[in-house]
Amino acid sequence: MNYTEYLVTLNIPPSLEEMIVDSLLLLEAEHGFSSFEVNAHHHENKGLSLAEQVTGRQKRMRFQMYVEVTKLPTLLAQLREEFSGSGIQYWVLPVIESGVL
Repeated sequence: MNYTEYLVTLNIPPSLEEMIVDSLLLLEAEHGFSSFEVNAHHHENKGLSLAEQVTGRQKRMRFQMYVEVTKLPTLLAQLREEFSGSGIQYWVLPVIESGVL
């Protein structure tokens, strides 16, 4: 199957929110993107505050956007260049169907 669009999800530290917004506004203006606060749960305690270790959750911001297959390499390369080593987790999934109801 050849997919023409992908859903990119980023989980970022809250301290990077404004920088990610600025970057994505330049890179992904066609479809826009969504952002919302999430709790991340992970087995590693590296970099967690004492409160986060006790509660087992870490505050993160999640960004999601649809990206055309031709623009995906550029988006990922730019994010790698700007945010290397920042701890951003990401997923890229094919979009099987989308629309407005």
